[in-house]
Amino acid sequence: MATGSKGLDFLRDRRHEPVTLALLTLLAIVMTLAVTGLSRIYHGQQEALAVRWSARGVEDLKQQRFGAAVGEFRAALRYARDNDSYQLNLAEALLGERKTDEAYAYLINLWDREPENGLVTLELARIAASRGQTTRALRFYHNAIYAIWPGNQEEETRKSRLELIDYLLGIGAKAQAQAELIALEANLPEESPLQAHLGGLFLKAGDNEHALAAFRLALREDRHDAVALAGAGTAAFEQGRYLAAERYLKEAVAAAPDDVDSAARLATTETVLGLDPFRPQISAATRDRMTVKAFSAAGDRIRTCPALSGQPPHGRPDLVQQWNNLKPRVTEYGLRRNPDLVNSAMQLTFNIEQQTSGWCGAVTEADNALLLIAKLHEEH
Repeated sequence: MATGSKGLDFLRDRRHEPVTLALLTLLAIVMTLAVTGLSRIYHGQQEALAVRWSARGVEDLKQQRFGAAVGEFRAALRYARDNDSYQLNLAEALLGERKTDEAYAYLINLWDREPENGLVTLELARIAASRGQTTRALRFYHNAIYAIWPGNQEEETRKSRLELIDYLLGIGAKAQAQAELIALEANLPEESPLQAHLGGLFLKAGDNEHALAAFRLALREDRHDAVALAGAGTAAFEQGRYLAAERYLKEAVAAAPDDVDSAARLATTETVLGLDPFRPQISAATRDRMTVKAFSAAGDRIRTCPALSGQPPHGRPDLVQQWNNLKPRVTEYGLRRNPDLVNSAMQLTFNIEQQTSGWCGAVTEADNALLLIAKLHEEH
């Protein structure tokens, strides 16, 4: 009987096993769901805290409260350690605090993970530039130009190139700056409001031809733009195109009477035009009158030069004697009778101005104009 009782108990226990297993499985599922729910709640709280700290940091960063922003982005990263956006913002705040080395550590890690990120690459270019690492800076600037940017890709690319151009001009790399400017020009609409700015950059790079073209495009949109008028006048002046320079500079001074640089350049331009007998489309009488005036200015130069009061300096011709010998024939009447004398008179005038410019004291407006005229006709 005892054996039979044990058998019945065994059968009853075996009958209850599926129920027990189902209960245990259900309990495991409930516990898993509970843990998952709690985990989601925890991570949600962590994420909410990160977002809250980041929002404060972004606002302080905008207001240039860099110290506060650093603390806030650090707090955000405690709750979202791998968030690239928070790390980039922290790096920018650190740069604002002039903690360049620490910012660089974050940025270079971000760049290793995402080398096509334009924001990161541009910041690395700036750091390299500030450290005088020219080759590295140029590499990062070029990478930034061709990187991926959020928002307006074309605009951000243009800004990156403009920053590179400013950097190149700052280190005196004018040839490289010209190449970047030409690339920028090719992708800039003719009606762009940046044309006047482009012209100014071409001027700084020493490319007066492209500068004048850009200023003319700017004036096509606004013919009274004082900056574009002054720039066009300067570009034309530097090319020796004095008639065009006079027109632009007159309008520039009219548009901005306090523009002393344009006013001074206009005065020089008008003096050049009044002393250049080789200008095209002037009458013979005007040519003779200009020659006499230019020759007389050269005479004033040698008369007021203390170094020429005695013997001529070693290795230099006796300019005083040459001028005195030619003076009786350089009159309007004499030039009219002998037109070829214009060339002789002006050649001596140019010689006097060029040979005395470096050692004979300050030059007058006429002296400066004659040097420009000499340079203009030597080039042609």
